[in-house]
Amino acid sequence: MKAHTRKDYRQRRGIYLLPSFFTVANLLCGYYAILSAMKGSVVDFDNAAKAIFLAIILDGLDGRVARMTNASSPFGREFDSLADLVSFGIAPAFLALAWGLKSLDPLRAGTPELVRHVYQLGWIVSFAFLICGAWRLARFNILTTNPHVYDPHAHRYFVGLPIPAAAGLVAAVVHTFKLPVITWYWGVVWLVVVASLAYLMVSRIRYYSFKDIDLRQPRRSVVVIVIGLLIWLVVVYSEYMILAMAVTYVLWGVTAKLTGSIKCRTLGRVS
Repeated sequence: MKAHTRKDYRQRRGIYLLPSFFTVANLLCGYYAILSAMKGSVVDFDNAAKAIFLAIILDGLDGRVARMTNASSPFGREFDSLADLVSFGIAPAFLALAWGLKSLDPLRAGTPELVRHVYQLGWIVSFAFLICGAWRLARFNILTTNPHVYDPHAHRYFVGLPIPAAAGLVAAVVHTFKLPVITWYWGVVWLVVVASLAYLMVSRIRYYSFKDIDLRQPRRSVVVIVIGLLIWLVVVYSEYMILAMAVTYVLWGVTAKLTGSIKCRTLGRVS
């Protein structure tokens, strides 16, 4: 009986380690993305973006594997959050600053002083992105682990833009356009995009979580065909497809929020 118990413990310990392997791989991708962004070439920027994409996939597999194997644990949740802060907070913030502002051309701005101010603003905005990402992760942990905080829609929706989605849009833009920004006005536009992502992460806007999709359930043949077609399009036309998917998801929550607000005002006037 004693030997059987030890065997069960070893097997159970292996199951708990399985999600952690995905978390370590996620962390490795974030670390690689930072190193690539530091190098500063077009290829390295693109590699950093691809590493963030891979980290997003690994992060999704991490949670799925943990739930499917019933291997969730407080340690795993905290470890996953720390890895997410590196891969989806520090890495995209560093990439956004390096790709969007480091190559600004003072000659095109008319004065080096303007470029210097824009770059200093970039430090503030990229750091705000990191702070809001950390805030978003902390709030998510509270909402999912605190028994006194009840949300009937917590399983289906995220409160605020998920930090992987925010990082994914930064990486998608870099992967699509590849060449870094060299004019100050496009640098300002880029900072507006990054600042908007930071705000959406700490907002109360709801985003669909996809957690209620059961992969173990049988699907129709047409669903499998459509998924296969989407995967093929992402592989062949990765720049445009990934950017379109990232922008669509980010705008989905904003559109739903605005639509709901307009409906509530309309119903209030009618009543």
